[in-house]
Amino acid sequence: MKSQCRVCPSNAELDNRHFDVISLSASPKSSAKADYKLFLINRIFTFFISPLLISQVAISTAIYLFLHSVEIFNQNLFVNTPSSLIIALFTISLFIVDDFTKYFVHRWMHKIPLLWAIHKVHHSAKTMTPITVYRVHPLGGVLFSLRSIFAQGTVIPTFLFFFGTAVDLYTVVGVNILVFFFHSTGSNLRHSHIDISYWKWLEHVLISPSQHQVHHSIAEEHYDKNFGAALAIWDWIFGSLHLSQNKGKVVFGLDAYDTGKESKLIELYLELIYEITKISKVFLLKNLLGIKRRVSGLKNRFLGQTKRSKS
Repeated sequence: MKSQCRVCPSNAELDNRHFDVISLSASPKSSAKADYKLFLINRIFTFFISPLLISQVAISTAIYLFLHSVEIFNQNLFVNTPSSLIIALFTISLFIVDDFTKYFVHRWMHKIPLLWAIHKVHHSAKTMTPITVYRVHPLGGVLFSLRSIFAQGTVIPTFLFFFGTAVDLYTVVGVNILVFFFHSTGSNLRHSHIDISYWKWLEHVLISPSQHQVHHSIAEEHYDKNFGAALAIWDWIFGSLHLSQNKGKVVFGLDAYDTGKESKLIELYLELIYEITKISKVFLLKNLLGIKRRVSGLKNRFLGQTKRSKS
C-alpha cells in the first residue's frame, strides 16, 4: 500500500526521470559531507537536551512499583536461577524488546505525517555511508532516545523484581554494551554502499544490508518495506518484508521533487517548521470541515423536527 507521507514517482516516471534525478542532485560527496556535519551538530544538541528528557530511572521505578502492587506477582520468584541462565535470559529479553520497539517507532515515523517530516532527513541521503545511520533531525534523535529509555526501563526493573540481586550492575552494563555493539556494527553495515544479501530463509529472520538498501530506495515497489533494525521477523509478521532478491538497481533518496536538499543543512533542519505548519493547516481544515458538517446536520435535523411539529 502506498504511504500517505512520502511522495514517490511511478515506475514509468522513475524510468523517465532517472538521469534527471542523478544530474540535478548533489554529488554523493556532498550528501556524505552532510552526514558528518549532522553527526557533529546532533552530538552537541543531544549533550544539552538529554538531561531534560524523562529518565530511565523514573520509568524503571514506576514499573517496579507497579509490579509490587500486583498481588499475583511474587518478588524474587526466580532468585535461585543460575546466574548464567539469568544473563542469557536478560540478554535475549533486552535485545528482543529493544529491536521490537525500534521496528514500531520506525514504522510510525513513516506512517504518521508529523513523524515523517522529522524522519525524512534520514532518507534524504543520496549515498550510503556508515555515518548515514546518524543522519537524523535532532528531534528524531530525541524520539529514538526516548524509545531506548522506555525499552531498557521496562526490561531492567522486571528482571530486578523477579530475579532480585542476581541481576547486578555488571550484568546490566555488560549486556547493554553487547547489545549496543551488535546494533552499532549492524547499523554501520546496513548503511553502506556494500550490497550484502543473505540466504532467502535467513532474510526472513535477520535484516541484511541489501534489504535495508531496499528500504532507502525511491522505487515504489520498495516503498514502506523492511522497517526492522536487526530482526526481519517483525516485517515478516506485519507484512512489510521485502527480500533482496531481484531488487534491481537501487536509487537512494526521497524523490525528484526533493532533490538538491540532501546536502543543505539549513534545509534539512528548518524545513521541518514548514512541514509542521502545512500538516497543522491540513489537520485544522479537516476538523473545521467536520465540525461544519456536524453543525449543518444538527441544523437540518432541528428544522425538520420543527416543520413536523407545526404540521
